[in-house]
Amino acid sequence: MERQALKRAREAFLSGRTRPLEFRLQQLTALQSMIKDRHTEIATALKQDINRSQYDTPLLELISLENEITLAIAKLAEWAAPRPVEKNLLTISDEVYIQPEPLGVVLIIGAWNYPWAVTLIPLVGAIAAGNAAIVKPSELSEYSSLLLRAMLPRYLDQDLYPVVTGGVTETQELLKQRFDHVFYTGSSTVGKLVMEAASRHLTPVTLELGGKSPCYIDKNCDLRVACRRITWGKFANCGQTCIAPDYILCEPSIQNRVVEGIRQTLLEFYGVDPKCSPDYSRIINQRHFNRVMSLMEGYTAVLGGQSDASQRYIAPTVLKDVSPHSRLMQEEIFGPLLPIVTVSDMDDAIRFISEREKPLALYIFCSDKKAIKRMLDETTSGGVTVNDVMIHYTLTSLPFGGVGQSGMGRYHGKHTFDQLSHQRACLVRSLGMESVNLARYPPQDRQRARRVRLALTSPMIDFSKRTYVWAVCVTIIAFGLFVTLLVILLIQ
Repeated sequence: MERQALKRAREAFLSGRTRPLEFRLQQLTALQSMIKDRHTEIATALKQDINRSQYDTPLLELISLENEITLAIAKLAEWAAPRPVEKNLLTISDEVYIQPEPLGVVLIIGAWNYPWAVTLIPLVGAIAAGNAAIVKPSELSEYSSLLLRAMLPRYLDQDLYPVVTGGVTETQELLKQRFDHVFYTGSSTVGKLVMEAASRHLTPVTLELGGKSPCYIDKNCDLRVACRRITWGKFANCGQTCIAPDYILCEPSIQNRVVEGIRQTLLEFYGVDPKCSPDYSRIINQRHFNRVMSLMEGYTAVLGGQSDASQRYIAPTVLKDVSPHSRLMQEEIFGPLLPIVTVSDMDDAIRFISEREKPLALYIFCSDKKAIKRMLDETTSGGVTVNDVMIHYTLTSLPFGGVGQSGMGRYHGKHTFDQLSHQRACLVRSLGMESVNLARYPPQDRQRARRVRLALTSPMIDFSKRTYVWAVCVTIIAFGLFVTLLVILLIQ
């Protein structure tokens, strides 16, 4: 099935069907209709998969997905247009530009924690860029996967955008095939396997992975607000978010106040018993439930800690005075456990972050602009949000992606379009004005070499539309000033 789907997709792509912008817009509009028509079914599937609240599904997935589609439809003509570039004297009369072109057939391997957003947002970019795409949703979000397989062919071209379901075997079979790009969202462990498989065909990859995203709280910030925002970001989706705050760094003097602030917020968000709250999700399956529970071994929770294996329920849990060397601090938690690690000051926090793998996200809660700038200058991460968490993900104007072990490549908005396009360098010149080229031909002498050097080292000249508009405006203003001066002289 996997090979047949790829064969049909490649044949459909090679037919040129995806080249016209009108076709791409039609497919994007159809995808937009699917999300609007079937949002209730999507919310029901997520309720069955992870007990996601019907109100959280639009907030956490569907709104961002709809925004991506709306932006792509509005901007596609601009994104796909040739982009003029600067020229030198040697190419001043030539047409020089960058032309975005489709890569071919893209493999999109989605994740289970946000099975609609992280699977379909890359698809939006693939369609906009003129590619075909094989969509492989995660088998762990079973209900969402089956619903996507049933729905997508009803709205999109079935040959160009097939959905392949299944588990490890089906994914491995797909990775044996040659694609033009592989877009994977998931764990670093599997990401390495995806990259290894893709390397056999020299296929470029986008890896949206994860890691331990630190959250530093300065002692002088508004702790009440900081704790509310951190609590929301950490325990939304039961902590199963790649950019959720993985752990807190703070000074010992404020640790208990942070715990109390989170306790009060949890009570406000989920009530006395989060297990009964319709807004609190569940762990995806039993294996992940057991993994998260094992991370707590040896620690006594200061908040939460309760669990129910039959419901895959783990209460929002906070652990304090956690050792940097504990197992809890060696792997991404991806669950509702929030360890607090104490540091002596900001210097210590910067050292702590810099000594570890580069995270997918970094969160800083601080009111001192100089301290914020220092933290930004002396650390690195895929993305950063100051005085909030996860909000940078919502902006289509910002690239979303990791660095180092947290991933490679970027997407969202135009960044997805560019990631899944080939930026073709184009130079078009006439067969006339051959005399200009004589200096580069043999036999060479000092005078010819000097001319070529002058042409090649001349300053780059911008002939873009913006430059023309600027030049025309300056000319009109200059002419107006000249006329005004002439009139004044004549009057006198």
